[in-house]
Order: sequence, then C-alpha cells, then structure tokens
Amino acid sequence: MFTGLIEETGRILNIRPGSKSTSVSIKAIKVLEDANIGDSIAVNGICLTVTSKSADNFTADVMPETIKRTNLHRLTKGSKVNLERALKLGDRLGGHMVSGHIDSTGEIIKITPDENAVLIEIGLSENLLPYIIEKGSVSIDGISLTVASITKSSFTVSVIPHTKKMTTLEKAILGQMVNIECDMIGKYIQSFVANSNILSSNSTEDDIEKPSKIDMSFLASNGFL
Repeated sequence: MFTGLIEETGRILNIRPGSKSTSVSIKAIKVLEDANIGDSIAVNGICLTVTSKSADNFTADVMPETIKRTNLHRLTKGSKVNLERALKLGDRLGGHMVSGHIDSTGEIIKITPDENAVLIEIGLSENLLPYIIEKGSVSIDGISLTVASITKSSFTVSVIPHTKKMTTLEKAILGQMVNIECDMIGKYIQSFVANSNILSSNSTEDDIEKPSKIDMSFLASNGFL
C-alpha cells in the first residue's frame, strides 16, 4: 500500500526483456535506505518487488500483464521514474490510499499554466471515467493528485510547483503516456453496487426476506418479558 507522495525520482539503468517477464534495474538512493529483498517499491505507481539491491540501485521483475497495462514499455535506459516505498503502519497518510495496481494508461493532451501551478489534461478511456470524480483523488504515475475537472473523454489535475519539481511531471510533454490508478474506494463501491443489482435482478420470491415472527407477544409467551 502506498500514499502517492513521491520520495524521489530514479533513473532506469537497464531493461532486460525475458521470455515470460522483464527485469528492470533502477538507480535510487532514498528508497533503498531501509529496503530489503522482497520489499515493495512503487515505480511510476506500479507496485514492484525488489529482487536484488546495492547501495545505489535495485532490480525488480515485471510480469507481461504489467508491461501491457502500463507505460513501462515506453521507458528506456536513462528514463526518470517516480519512486515511493510501501506505507508503514503509523506513517502519515498525506496523499490517498494507492494500491500500486495500475488500471490503465492515459495520454497528456493539454498543459496549461495556471498562475503558480499547471493544469494537465489527460485523455482516458470511457470505461474508466466513471471512477474519476471531481475533487476526488487519482494517481498519475504514482503521484497522488486531485481532480480539478472532467469532460466526457478526459480529466484535468492541478499540479503545484513542489509536486512538479519533485516528480517526472517536471518534464511532462503532450502525447506522454501516464499510468492511471483510480481511487480504490470508488472502485470497491462501484463493484459492490453492481453485484448487488445483479443479485437483486436474479432473486426470486423465496429469496426475499420474510417478515420476522418475533414480536412482543412472542417474547412474552416464551418467558423473555
């Protein structure tokens, strides 16, 4: 579990495609201070497991499904990535609950200066837009951001100078592919409601809860009153 507050940006040292997975090595400092083999580190919002490490870099394996759903296949040697260690119990939750499981990718379609901030508009597939809520939270390449506005095919976030400086959004460009993780709570609620509707539509008269036979008279006659 993560918060979407980026601790540092790292750089891709090497990407080694395999027959069934890809191995990626990343240069980093801060996130390695207390990291061990098997720990989780979010790389551009993707939860990856450390398989080996040294004082200034670590390696993780990436599954084909992850490559398919994220922007990792667009990265090359030297690419900057956002890094965050997994949340510890007792840590401050300054961003929002981020699982590190990417839903899809979006495309930066507009960048507009907004006084000391910058507005970034991101095109997103229609099936994910219902999970994007105005003033709600969204993770962009692992960065916890607040949704400023929504259209039928995109949404906009406002990025403050500190966030821009400390993340890969400092060099954001039009057409750039970014990883999107929608708000976890919203996804669970939508799934719960959808499954509840299915159960309701499939229910029969026998499934409908019958009125309880327990009343004051029943309790009195059985010695409870």
